[in-house]
Amino acid sequence: MPNISSVSEFLLLAFTDTRELQLLHFALFLGIYLAALLGNGLILSAVACHHRLHTPMYFFLLNLALLDLGCISTTLPKAMANALWDTRAISYQGCAAQVFFFLFFISAEYYNLAIMAYDRYVAICKPLHYGSLLGSRACAQMAAAAWGSGFLNAVLHTATTFSLPLCRGNAVDQFFCEIPKILKLSCSDAYLREVWAVLFSIALAFGCFVFIVLSYVQIFRAVLRMPSEQGRHKAFSTCLPHLAVVSLFITTAIFSYLKSPSISSPSLDLMVALLYSVVPPALNPLIYSMRNQELKNALRTLFPYILLKHP
Repeated sequence: MPNISSVSEFLLLAFTDTRELQLLHFALFLGIYLAALLGNGLILSAVACHHRLHTPMYFFLLNLALLDLGCISTTLPKAMANALWDTRAISYQGCAAQVFFFLFFISAEYYNLAIMAYDRYVAICKPLHYGSLLGSRACAQMAAAAWGSGFLNAVLHTATTFSLPLCRGNAVDQFFCEIPKILKLSCSDAYLREVWAVLFSIALAFGCFVFIVLSYVQIFRAVLRMPSEQGRHKAFSTCLPHLAVVSLFITTAIFSYLKSPSISSPSLDLMVALLYSVVPPALNPLIYSMRNQELKNALRTLFPYILLKHP
């Protein structure tokens, strides 16, 4: 039985075999990638350069933008290169690196979203304690915990997955190296170790999701008691985009890892993977800036000649 050392490369899923459609996919992914780079880059510039945005909420938004850039840069460039050069290959080392960095960024992003929910909960439900609960030291510690937890999660899954013997070919039925697809290539009972590790991570993610939901239950209860309609509108415009991002991110990621093999198909798997790995990093800048007047004002200050002169 061939072991993992006999695999020198993996073959990723091709979107199409038609050359014209491959170039169309390249152009589409290039547009999405450039939009993500531009949007997240603008958020990074605005938050870093505008002193009025040096608050906990925008600090965590800056972290989200960094993680989004890392997440989408792990998957799309290789998919674009494969479409452009009409190839499916990714080296063994490249696949391992892709798994590690994707898990690192996406795990840290999820923990950061949970912290952002806590930030909104304290700001709306406990405004008098906001300064003491979310001081600069506490924010730095929470951000470091999110990044550190993402790193440990990535190390655990990457080491476990790539220690498995593979004897079912090297075709990964996904446009990037995704753990469930790699596990299908193993014919050893040792893959159960990674299954248990995945289940542990999912349980942890579900705990974070429960925390986020409970935070928003308290937030919406507090918002509905606000006497000012303007205050309710501002709170909802801040919280609803965050909730939309979390819902899209969680539902598609969990579905991708826990769906039954009976409903699995290449087209469905591809669509779900795009929804949790590509769409959130591209849409987050638009979602968080569309209704955020402070952020738009900061961008106008930094870039007075772009099309942001009118609210």
